[in-house]
Amino acid sequence: MKNSHVAAQLSMIADLLDIKGEGFFKVRAYRQAAQIIEDLDENIEKITSEKRLKDLPHIGDAIAKKIQQFLSEGKIDFLEDLKTEIPPTLLEFLKIPSLGPKKVGTIYRELHISTIAELKKAAQHGLLKDLDGFGEISEKNVLRGISFREKIGDRVLLNVATSDAELLIKYLSHCKDTQQISTAGSLRRMKETIGDLDILIASNEPESVMEYFKKYDSIDTVLLSGPTKTSVRLLDDIQVDLRVVPPQSYGAALQYFTGSKEHNVTLRSLAVKKGWKLNEYGLTDDKGAVLASEHEEDIYNTLGLSYIPAELRENRGEIQAAQNKTLPHLIKESDIKGDLHVHSTWSDGSESAESMARAAKQLGYNYIAITDHSQTLTPANGLSPMRVEKKQQEIQKINKKLGDDFTVLCGTECDILKDGSLDYPDKILKDFDVVYAAIHTHFNMNGEEATKRICKAIQNPHVDILAHPTCRLIGTRKGFDIDIETLLDCAKEHNTILEINSFPDRLDLSDLHVKMGRERNLSFAIGSDSHNSSYLSYMKFGVAVARRGWLEKTDVLNTQPIDELLHSLGREQ
Repeated sequence: MKNSHVAAQLSMIADLLDIKGEGFFKVRAYRQAAQIIEDLDENIEKITSEKRLKDLPHIGDAIAKKIQQFLSEGKIDFLEDLKTEIPPTLLEFLKIPSLGPKKVGTIYRELHISTIAELKKAAQHGLLKDLDGFGEISEKNVLRGISFREKIGDRVLLNVATSDAELLIKYLSHCKDTQQISTAGSLRRMKETIGDLDILIASNEPESVMEYFKKYDSIDTVLLSGPTKTSVRLLDDIQVDLRVVPPQSYGAALQYFTGSKEHNVTLRSLAVKKGWKLNEYGLTDDKGAVLASEHEEDIYNTLGLSYIPAELRENRGEIQAAQNKTLPHLIKESDIKGDLHVHSTWSDGSESAESMARAAKQLGYNYIAITDHSQTLTPANGLSPMRVEKKQQEIQKINKKLGDDFTVLCGTECDILKDGSLDYPDKILKDFDVVYAAIHTHFNMNGEEATKRICKAIQNPHVDILAHPTCRLIGTRKGFDIDIETLLDCAKEHNTILEINSFPDRLDLSDLHVKMGRERNLSFAIGSDSHNSSYLSYMKFGVAVARRGWLEKTDVLNTQPIDELLHSLGREQ
């Protein structure tokens, strides 16, 4: 489907108009249209051909015509004209923390620069601080943001890579000569950011598979074309490397191309100690006889190891655990019984609490917690104490509607204020079913200050869960440089549960921090942080982080049935 490509074009129009200084409502119209199309379950081409475009919310005549032109001609004239006025390279500026469209527009108009390299040079020479809306702190933040972006490079978020891979695998699975297919590389290991997509296929007809692959309609450029490996660049600028191997080598190739490099080096050293050889073709003995190659599990078992799940293959002790038969029984997405971090129209969500609850029930969950923002977070429509009471009354009504097999919990994502105090008094906090504490303001603190702020908050006995603890946004905000060991020890002392936030640009805590928490026997909650029902499916990315952090089902709060959950939270009903 070309839904994501259409949405990307509309988003680009919105961003360029915003930089240009166009009115709020015009910009918002394009953003809303882009979001609607991105979230569609139906093919936008089918909707367009059936003349149903304007039946969609926020799609009027002007936007509909632009969508039709893109689908028929591969371009939008309005966007092309915009690019002559506003260089599209300025869009990269928006990925830098503290730079919104207005500031980017000011930089372009006043300094006539349009690339990150030029921006970095201008900031280093002190040219930003005197611009309207800037200052010395803003200038330093721009340099920090550029440095952070340089470390991320051209990698993309896990959800973007996953979406591309799922569509591509679905397409390649229809090729008659495809026998087995899987992702490989960092995507199979479910790293938080992905460079290139690696796809592996088993087939006796590799050239047929390659020809089929090159007909995929989301390919922009074929970079390399060979009989067993083809590399392409997709329309969204992600590179895909497809390899085809004989079925008898598929297991060895899957193990090899999944990596990581460090894991493979250690694994090969085990083979060498036995006088064997391990590569992408198989595991062979000193006489060249094949010991294992067709099945990945056989590679590990023949080396005397338990099978190691792909997410653990980072050379962080997994091979030793596999030797000792002490690998964890990793949590699965099917273990999750409910989502404890969800927003509704009571604060900044786009769907009602009932709509979110019904969507969660349809996913097979047993419960959901509606955890809207607290009172001082006015940009997110935070709830006053009076509105909290009204929300509690509404949730009671929803529970009566949905029946005994599903429970809606009334929660809050309560702001941690600058001094570490909480945004609601205890008399209000005690009446919530679940209390998250979270930071959304004052990000300019140093690590020591932030650590003290968080630790003070989680000492409050009404706080159940610490949300997105480091406050990072992957690729745009580094997050607090907190003393993670102090934070984990404080959470342990006060029985505070740590969140693994599943939203793809957060994934906070990280897998490394999760593993550190597990070693201290801490408990975790995995929440989607959904602001509409389509994002509930992001739970799988939080589960991936949990698996990479070696978590089992028993380590995660929301694998528990509702009665056990309420007992764990001290909220027996």
